Amino acid sequence: QVQLMESGGGLVQAGGSLKLACGASVDIDTLLLMGWYRQAPGKQRDLVAVISGGGSANYADSNKGRFTISRDGANNMIYLQMDDLQPEDTAVYYCYGRPRWNQDLEFWGQGTQVTVSS
Repeated sequence: QVQLMESGGGLVQAGGSLKLACGASVDIDTLLLMGWYRQAPGKQRDLVAVISGGGSANYADSNKGRFTISRDGANNMIYLQMDDLQPEDTAVYYCYGRPRWNQDLEFWGQGTQVTVSS
């Protein structure tokens, strides 16, 4: 079992920045993929960004150029730097992990709220 814990959400004005952090209970080198998803009220959970164990990152088109995902293997953390936030970025942001030992499994954090005011 992998436990993921997010932090760093909050309230920010449009154009502002936030940095989310996610800590894992295991060595993140045992995770094939980690990333961030978000879910706004009444909407489905959507991909924000993912990063592989080798550091390759992929982003949803809606946040390319504004968000940056990174990983810190020494501390078993991933981060999401979010710049130029807009009201449409308001959502609960979830940390995600898929293990190498069973790629059918998915692990999720409890989520952290990001609210962007106009």
